[in-house]
Amino acid sequence: MTLEICTYPHPVLSQTAQTIEEITPELVQLARDMADCMYMNDGVGLAAPQVGESIRMIVVDITGPEKREELITLINPTIVSCEGEVESEEGCLSLPLFRGMIDRSEKVHVRGLDLDGNEIAIDAEGLLAICLQHEIDHLEGTLLLNRVGRLKKSLYDKKVKKREKRRQVEGE
Repeated sequence: MTLEICTYPHPVLSQTAQTIEEITPELVQLARDMADCMYMNDGVGLAAPQVGESIRMIVVDITGPEKREELITLINPTIVSCEGEVESEEGCLSLPLFRGMIDRSEKVHVRGLDLDGNEIAIDAEGLLAICLQHEIDHLEGTLLLNRVGRLKKSLYDKKVKKREKRRQVEGE
């Protein structure tokens, strides 16, 4: 099934996602569909809320979308520990045409479950650490816009309103 990415200001993006209690065949299919959606949209990470599902699941593949060699699916991921600090320029599939400089932890230790219900522990640094933090932020209802200054957020809000007005005019 082809999934659509929810874009700001969709309400699901600001909600805290629900813990997954059971891994069902439907959940496994959703994970596959999310990976396909991520790759089709030239992304390296995607959280379930970004496709309208307010549940705690993410997919990440920093080799994507070209190679698609290191797909990680995490259910109920949590950042157990982090160290260092790094500034990174980030974009987001739910924030079209937005990029911002974000302070992140340089290294993270993340735990979660795989699609078979096995516990996974990941020690990550570099792009993988940034992607994991970014996607886990989505599960908390935190967007890049929440991590940039008020001016940058305000400018993006104006851009979104202008785009919405344009769509309404074209749709009439």
